[in-house]
Amino acid sequence: MLAFDTAPSSSPEETVNDELHRNESYTTLVWRRLRRSWTGMMGLVLVALLIVMAIFADFFAPMDPKATHVGFAPPQMISFRDKDGNLAFPPRVYALSESEELDPVTFQPIVGPDYDNPRHLGFFVKGAEYRLFGLIPLDRHFFGTVDGQPVHFLGTDKFGRDVLSRAIVGSRISLMIALVVVAIVTLIGTTVGLVSGYFGGTFDVWVQRFVELVLAFPQLPLYLALTSLIPITAPTNVFLGFVIIVMSALGWAQMSREVRGKTMALARVEYVRAAIAVGATDRRIIFQHILPNVMSHVIVAVTLHIPSVVLLESFLGFLGFAVKPPLISWGLMLQDTANYSVIGTYPWILAPVFFVLVTVFAFNALGDGLRDAVDPY
Repeated sequence: MLAFDTAPSSSPEETVNDELHRNESYTTLVWRRLRRSWTGMMGLVLVALLIVMAIFADFFAPMDPKATHVGFAPPQMISFRDKDGNLAFPPRVYALSESEELDPVTFQPIVGPDYDNPRHLGFFVKGAEYRLFGLIPLDRHFFGTVDGQPVHFLGTDKFGRDVLSRAIVGSRISLMIALVVVAIVTLIGTTVGLVSGYFGGTFDVWVQRFVELVLAFPQLPLYLALTSLIPITAPTNVFLGFVIIVMSALGWAQMSREVRGKTMALARVEYVRAAIAVGATDRRIIFQHILPNVMSHVIVAVTLHIPSVVLLESFLGFLGFAVKPPLISWGLMLQDTANYSVIGTYPWILAPVFFVLVTVFAFNALGDGLRDAVDPY
């Protein structure tokens, strides 16, 4: 008997699409897989928004982060109604005013809204002057009051400084520390892991013993000990640079271990052996053949390492061992939450925690999406 193939034949359009997919680059394929992950795309959008917010922090901050007003003033709610309860537009906030009555717990004047003096809100309004990128003088802000009067969407701290503006400006320092530390860690860890895994032998043994020595240090006590060596009178840039160096010096070892494992597996594949056979130099083999195949893992490791640095900076800042005034960071802002009674009375000072949580979620979601997208299987 004759056997006939009953499988449906592919249409010309499907054949063309399959051919196009096979001819696409690896980057295009990764981007297609990433777009299918809603968590990865959400993380990508949030990361992009956080970076834009940090770059143009002075523009997005509605107030001058160093200006003082009423201490521990509660958040001002956006209202679409006037004092009589009628629907009103544009939206408004009501100024805070101190009454003659004292709070029975804190013995401070009770602060409440002044319904007789509404302040209308708008976009691209005039406000406190600043310099964009430290060069261009501007006074426009993304949102705020039309007449340039103070507005506190998340309240004020004990010195009367706007919490929202300080959190937005503080994102610049917190994210800058995380990105610089991760860049240094990635550069050192990737280089050490590539060289150690490729050459192997006695060189690899000694390098790994040094890596194990770095990993064996109790990091938190060492952070506190090293950062306490800098005197308080030192310039802020010196202190900030020292914190970055300490975090980088203790963070590259784990990255080098991961890259070393990938390199040892890739050093035995056929195309690397063929490059060695035709006389290619070790430098060419490492950076032209092995490094491109390790980069997918490095990119994922970077996106997953940034949240840990943000959390570490916030923790050290809370303890007073990271950023010092007049710089602003999320960790430094959290120092006001050290007193439980303050948190119970003024809970809005915990607002920087929300920014930390969003940042950690964004980079973790992006890292999970990239991890699935770069996996060839």
